[in-house]
Amino acid sequence: MTVAGRINVAVAVVALLAGSLITVFFAQQQYRAEQRQVLRDVSAAIASQPQLQVDIYLRDSARLQSTLQSLLALNPALRRAAVLDTAGEVLALRERGDGPYPTPSFTSARNGANAVEPSRIWRPGEPPADRSVLALLSGGEQVLLATEPLFSLLNPLERGLTRDDFGRALADPVSIESRHVIAYLQVAVSRSQLLANALPPAGTLLAANIALVALCVLLARLASGRITRPLGQLAAAAESIAAGTQQQAINIRGSSEIRDLTSALNSMIGSISSYKSRTDVDQTLLRMKVEERTEQLSRRNEELNIAVKQVTEAKDRLRHMAYYDSLTALPNRLLFTEQLNLLLRLGKRNEQMLALLFLDLDNFKRINDSLGHSAGDQLLRDVAGRLSSCVRESDVVAHFDEAEKRLGVSRLGGDEFTVVLNQLDDPAAAGHVAQRLLNALLEPILIEGHEVVVTPSIGIAIAPRDGNDLEALLRAADTAMYHAKHGGKSHYLYYDPAMDAAGVERLQLETDLRKAVEGGQLQFHYQPQVDTRSGTVVGVEALLRWQHPERGLIPPDLFVPLAEELGLIPEIGNWGLQQACRDLAGLHREGFALPKVAVNVSALQFGPEFGEQVKRALEDSGLPPRALSLEVTEGIAMDNSELTLHTLDELQSQGVRLSIDDFGTGYSSLSYLSRFPLDELKIDRSFVTGVESSEQQASLVSAIIAMGRSLQLELVAEGVETAEQYHYLTRNGARVIQGYLFSKPVVVDELKALLGRGHFAARIMDITGVVSEMDSAMAGELS
Repeated sequence: MTVAGRINVAVAVVALLAGSLITVFFAQQQYRAEQRQVLRDVSAAIASQPQLQVDIYLRDSARLQSTLQSLLALNPALRRAAVLDTAGEVLALRERGDGPYPTPSFTSARNGANAVEPSRIWRPGEPPADRSVLALLSGGEQVLLATEPLFSLLNPLERGLTRDDFGRALADPVSIESRHVIAYLQVAVSRSQLLANALPPAGTLLAANIALVALCVLLARLASGRITRPLGQLAAAAESIAAGTQQQAINIRGSSEIRDLTSALNSMIGSISSYKSRTDVDQTLLRMKVEERTEQLSRRNEELNIAVKQVTEAKDRLRHMAYYDSLTALPNRLLFTEQLNLLLRLGKRNEQMLALLFLDLDNFKRINDSLGHSAGDQLLRDVAGRLSSCVRESDVVAHFDEAEKRLGVSRLGGDEFTVVLNQLDDPAAAGHVAQRLLNALLEPILIEGHEVVVTPSIGIAIAPRDGNDLEALLRAADTAMYHAKHGGKSHYLYYDPAMDAAGVERLQLETDLRKAVEGGQLQFHYQPQVDTRSGTVVGVEALLRWQHPERGLIPPDLFVPLAEELGLIPEIGNWGLQQACRDLAGLHREGFALPKVAVNVSALQFGPEFGEQVKRALEDSGLPPRALSLEVTEGIAMDNSELTLHTLDELQSQGVRLSIDDFGTGYSSLSYLSRFPLDELKIDRSFVTGVESSEQQASLVSAIIAMGRSLQLELVAEGVETAEQYHYLTRNGARVIQGYLFSKPVVVDELKALLGRGHFAARIMDITGVVSEMDSAMAGELS
């Protein structure tokens, strides 16, 4: 730093310190003045309101609140005002909106003062919302609690005093010999607000000090410049001479010493100029030779770098093609097997556990079929990125695509991934990672304007517990993944040796199911749909059951997914359609007045020939078309293909009733409710179950009922099991109830006993406990 600069800095620092000290002293004085002024204003305000003693004596809360509100309006620093009786109990209290404020005990607040003396104590508190920064800069908010005694001209212990008594005492206070403490006024004063009140005058003084500092610096700069400017010019000239850039003689005015130095520097400039002119020619010749050789070497080096880069890129491409998947850029099967074999050997040597996670995306084929293979490829890339972000850098994530086994066939989309977790201390850690992967993939993925949610099924195998080599570990993880997928999808399972036995059992179940279709082991159980106004069964739902000759009754959730995988659903669906029509037609011939039977339709049987199958079943059984209700899922309704629309229109033209089953449980668009020829809307049991405990579920059911009624659709609530569910549904307009509250699904012979008019009337009266509109409906039918 130059001499002038040091002089300027010294002057500026001294002036700034002096101004700062003056400003701080003034701010402290202003702050204390603000504090005293606030307390004086409070005392003056209390003294100007002699009626306050009357309000305290009469416990007039409204007038006390008004008086306290007027006190708070005196100054923003007043944050709280309260009137306390002589025992410290609060008679009236007013606070600003940003409270609460500290309320110590009355004894602490008085701080040892006698009854007629005011007291002052400081307590920590919360700053006002608009003064939080000021409170932070001042070391935290402090609140001054000031307690002032309030005096009465009359003894407050006397009973029966009136306003007139106090008025006479106030009119002639000289006649009163003594005053009595009737109560205490306690106010809370915010330190940060007092500081804010004191800041404007302090800021004005600070601005004046800053202006004074600037003036001092300017004068010092002018004075030092006159002294140091010639020296600076000499220094600059010396630097230019040393750098070889000074060509002209210099002319600097000043004292005789300055002139002598200037003459010496000019002499040096002349000597350097003559020497430079001689060396310029030599340097020019040398530079030309150097530039020529440099250009030649640069061309050779550039050619060599290009060749090395091409070889390296070709080598990297070949390695990437050999070891990495072209779609996801993850290690492929070849690199994966090499790395896993290496990690298995290291784990065996170091006696460390290793986990293999085998992931398969659920319903990936549906995305490929509906959005196209390009969307499927984009989905795989996004999935690969999310999987890689969930594991450590030392772990291995691979796209386990077996396309290389199909020589000559392009990869149409493998949806299997593997994750290797090495150096595990506990097998449970693999479960934590698997759950993290599940959570990561639950976030929707945006593909071509569609939000897609894809869930994986994950199988976990632990080495060396489940296998010491690559094939054994892969087989164990694959088996666990298969059981996770068939156990409900979107979760993970550890491998268990019992799973191998389960696989054998499943093969036997597949064989038995094929025999069951051919051997007549399938049967329908019918669950009544009851009209709550009359207690009469107005319809039944046909529910498929498998009566196994050895295992007994097998539930549909066990064998229906298996039938879908084996491709047996169209055959089973056609049989079920004919059987339900035959059973209902038989009941009609026996004189039972059952209006309809509902049959579930799978998306797999909803094909081009489905309309003809329905027509044939009605003709063969002689059942009227309106007696058949086909329950289609939202998946079928959401398929906007021409085939779907044509089939639905064809079924309506036959007179068949159409119902939406499990409404609201899938990916749905409400527009199809108005476009398609629907007759009925079924409220899924998953919504009904929650109406007792979940306000959200109850509101959703109410909305579904209101929407169905506004669209003039019949409503059926299924899965009703409790009286609370019944009351909620009927109270909101659902009249047809299906569930175990009335009857479980029964065979045809047991169903006959339930079909009498008003059969469930007594049950409904037991549920409701009152005579409802059902009695009127029954009376009308009987008359």
